[in-house]
Amino acid sequence: MTTNLPFSQACENNKAPILERLREIFEAPGRVLEVGTGTGQHAVHFAKAMPHLQWQPTDHPDAAHIGRPRLEQAALPNILPMVELNVGTAHWPVNSFRWAFSANTAHIMAWNEVEQMFDHFVERLPKDGVFCLYGPFNHQGQFSSDSNRQFDQHLRARAPHMGIRDLEDLSALAEAVGLILAENYAMPANNRLLVFSH
Repeated sequence: MTTNLPFSQACENNKAPILERLREIFEAPGRVLEVGTGTGQHAVHFAKAMPHLQWQPTDHPDAAHIGRPRLEQAALPNILPMVELNVGTAHWPVNSFRWAFSANTAHIMAWNEVEQMFDHFVERLPKDGVFCLYGPFNHQGQFSSDSNRQFDQHLRARAPHMGIRDLEDLSALAEAVGLILAENYAMPANNRLLVFSH
C-alpha cells in the first residue's frame, strides 16, 4: 500500500456534505465526469459510496499525476483511469457522460477557461444531465465571509487570473450557453454547491 499520498484537508472536510447532496442528484446510473480530480480523495469517496456510477477522473496534464496513486491504490471497479484534460482545448478526450462534477476549480481557472468548460458541458450533457460545481462564490460582488475575502486576495497574489467568481456571472454564463442554475445549495465553511441543468 502506498503511504504519504497527496492529501487535501479541505477535501477531507467537505467530502461528506458534498456526498449527501450528490446522492440526491446523481441517483440514476451513469458516468460522472470530474474536472480537476486533484488528490483523488473526492473520486474515491464518492465512487465507493455510489457504486451505481462510473466515475471518470480528469485533471490538467500538469496535475494528473497527483491523483493517480490514490486512484490506483483504491482499485475501485467503478473508477475509470485518469484522463488528462485541459478544459481550454477545443477537443476533449472524454465525450460521453451523464453527469459532471467539479470542486474548487472555478476560482483557479482563468475566466475564459470557465467559459469554455460550460461550452463543452452544454454540448455533451444529455437533456437529463446536470453539472455540479462546488466552491466559494460571491453574491453581487460581495464576499460571504472574511475568510473568503482573504482567500481571494491570496489567489490574486498567486496569479491575476484567479479569484472567487460571482454567482450572477456564472448564472449569466450558463444561460448564455443554454443551461440554467437550477439549484444553489449552502454548504459548510462558506461554500456552495451549484447545480446547472438544461
